[in-house]
Amino acid sequence: MRAKKLKVGIIFGGRSGEHEVSFCSASSIIKAINRDKYIVIPIGITKEGRWISPYESALALESGKIEGKSTVILVNNPSGKSLISIDNHQEFKKETWEGKLDVIFPVLHGPYGEDGTIQGLLELADIPYVGAGVASSAVSMDKELMKTIFRQKSLPVLKWLTIKRKDWQKDKEEILSLIQNTFEFPLFVKPTNLGSSVGITKVHRKEELEKALDLASSYDRKILIEEGLEGAREIECSVLGNDEPQTSVVGEVKPAGEFYDYDSKYIDQATQLIIPADLPEEVSEKVRKIALCAFQAIDAAGMARVDFFVTKKENKIYLNEINTIPGFTSVSMYPRLWEASGVSYSKLIDRLIQLALERYQDKKQNKTSYESKLLDK
Repeated sequence: MRAKKLKVGIIFGGRSGEHEVSFCSASSIIKAINRDKYIVIPIGITKEGRWISPYESALALESGKIEGKSTVILVNNPSGKSLISIDNHQEFKKETWEGKLDVIFPVLHGPYGEDGTIQGLLELADIPYVGAGVASSAVSMDKELMKTIFRQKSLPVLKWLTIKRKDWQKDKEEILSLIQNTFEFPLFVKPTNLGSSVGITKVHRKEELEKALDLASSYDRKILIEEGLEGAREIECSVLGNDEPQTSVVGEVKPAGEFYDYDSKYIDQATQLIIPADLPEEVSEKVRKIALCAFQAIDAAGMARVDFFVTKKENKIYLNEINTIPGFTSVSMYPRLWEASGVSYSKLIDRLIQLALERYQDKKQNKTSYESKLLDK
């Protein structure tokens, strides 16, 4: 007897500087997913945060812009597990998306997607979903919390500090002095809660620092300042799994620009992704080991891409960050590393969905009520 197809909601777009990146990832997933096993329900979120119907979301994928008249919501009610239209636009077809969703694949990079917010909604709605849970998503999105945990686990991280936007706006001279007394140039200035290198500046001298801090503070209330390494190689490793995760081969990014910024990632085709990285075997193995430790340190699940800096002379390894919803186009580093490890793009999507269902079933073993003996007295 043929197995019933699962309804998979692909959520993309959203209120983030990574809106366009999310769109590309979702398009690639929807094209490659196994239609013999899954019914795809696209769910687009506009830049203003409005959820549009799957019918209009499908049109958005064709037009390249998420817009529409419809509005749908996902009710935080475990008995529902479905999208509900809250408008009266009769032209929007509902047949394909009526009924319960079996699993959600969130492809929302950055705030309101990779930071635990959408995961919290899906937990309330009691729908299985791909990727890390609420806590690990939130911790990984906040680079200060992430690096604090890595340091507590004795993982190798570069020197860093964070400042609040409020403090920067209050006394710029004091903050500039603090940074210059703490770091040598070059250094990096980043929004603490953002990805895809949005808002990041490599600062070579003190004259560039104020502009970099203004830019980072325009994206987030917390700014991270981090030691820079001259001539370091940018190395990445993909992790896949739940409680028994596995690592891919190790790859190297050779950015078109001075560092792996937004343009180098998504626009400039001169950026090179070298798979596998030309590293001594013992260095690659150490990178993979640290990637596993980072994944487990934040209690990640499903997938993550772990990024490193490796010095050219000594091959000294520094853990940069972990991304719980990495770029997921067919040419993105995360799926390419797995393809080089023997897992095709389509099979990777399937494996991630199965991991989501596996984790959901594991959580269902948790008791949700407690009968106290005191009540019997």
